Amino acid sequence: MSRPLSPSSNPDLAAREELILKNLPLVRYIAGRMGTRLPPVMDFEDLVAAGVLGLIEAVDRYDWRRGVKFETFASTRIRGAMLDALRAAGWAPRSLVQRLRQVAAAQARLEQGQGGMVTDAQLASALGISADELNRVYEQAHQVSLVSLEEFLADDVHRLGENVADPESPDPVTILEEQELRRSLARALASMEEQDRLVLTLYYFEKLTLKEIGQILGVSESRVCQLRGRAVIRLRAAMASRGWA
Repeated sequence: MSRPLSPSSNPDLAAREELILKNLPLVRYIAGRMGTRLPPVMDFEDLVAAGVLGLIEAVDRYDWRRGVKFETFASTRIRGAMLDALRAAGWAPRSLVQRLRQVAAAQARLEQGQGGMVTDAQLASALGISADELNRVYEQAHQVSLVSLEEFLADDVHRLGENVADPESPDPVTILEEQELRRSLARALASMEEQDRLVLTLYYFEKLTLKEIGQILGVSESRVCQLRGRAVIRLRAAMASRGWA
């Protein structure tokens, strides 16, 4: 019988194994949120396997004295391991990130020019592409933002949305920057259209899956991918107007 994990001593091997097994559902939950439209070289179980390695690292490195819940610390490590695996698979090349930034910049210019939100048709016309091609751009934005939302939104922001600060390296300057970023993010979200704001809120703050969001909106999961991608592009445009891109 395994002994309970005692905060006053290092866990023994049995307690370590118990903690890993107890948190395997957390790995699969995070993989389920990230695992839409995976590249051909990686399937869901590959993502889970990468996450398990992150979980094991979290168990070995967790320090209860820092005042951070284990689930919070582990979620960061698990997601980080999955992101590393996705990046290694070449899912979000830098060229694609730059392309999506250009689309977001075009969105921002159009909004500034006409003083309000632009339609998909107006954006597609400005980019010289069809509506179907724009929807593919939105799907790419959805995929890229799963891997690197903070990179897509702003060059110098390292934590956003689901990303949790690493408790091992607290930095007062970074904390202040993050607080200002979150205030700007809240203002940017408030300025967006209701559907865009709803999709981002349900995904990032309510932690719903794409399937669950689709059920709420009455659309398919693939359409939610497009809507979320569009919302991310519009969010970047809104953040750019506030000096974060």
